[in-house]
Amino acid sequence: MLDDLKERVWLANRDLVARGLVFATWGNASGFDRASARLVIKPSGVAYGVMRPDDMVVVEMDGVVVEGSLRPSSDTATHLELYAAFPEIGGIVHTHSHYATVWAQAGCPIPCLGTTHADFCPGDVPITEPLTEEEVTGEYERNTGRVIVRRFRDLTPQAFPGVLVARHGPFAWGKEVEDAVISAATLEEIARMAFHTLSLNADVTALPSWLLNRHYERKHGPDAYYGQR
Repeated sequence: MLDDLKERVWLANRDLVARGLVFATWGNASGFDRASARLVIKPSGVAYGVMRPDDMVVVEMDGVVVEGSLRPSSDTATHLELYAAFPEIGGIVHTHSHYATVWAQAGCPIPCLGTTHADFCPGDVPITEPLTEEEVTGEYERNTGRVIVRRFRDLTPQAFPGVLVARHGPFAWGKEVEDAVISAATLEEIARMAFHTLSLNADVTALPSWLLNRHYERKHGPDAYYGQR
């Protein structure tokens, strides 16, 4: 069942290790098949080096496991909430990558200070409101997805392919699971750049809108000319 997607999700999870985005087993990548409305995600707490494609877990939208002998990631409910709310996406990555998590723990959005950031998204990387005690003691993982969805009431997931969950860490996504890995890697890099930029100059200001918009639009706009046709 969904053998191709299981292979791709397995490779995406291994890519998180290769890119230095995960420590121990702290992270997960998933892919979503819209045709069958099923998610494929890594098993919970299993070391990346010993996982195989057949270890990936297939889950229905109601959270029921339909294939796999291992328990799915503990963040599965968060992924399901995002796939339900953002029909444009087909892959999600959650990590505790160092710099992005530092910003999340500090409760700060990542400010857009340069054109590298503007190539990723047209403004600050958003951060959610903190989860309440009731949300944490209740359906914690599902409520994590819900708090992300609330933050995106006035944003589009295509323009902002990542978010920081306050006091927790980053989630990133894309059209496919491979795109989600790139989003997670880029988010970590711009988090690192912003951290060091502010360390050198605490008074640096946000990138002017006219420069931000030009860089974002040349790569993502309707008349984009970055890259090959």
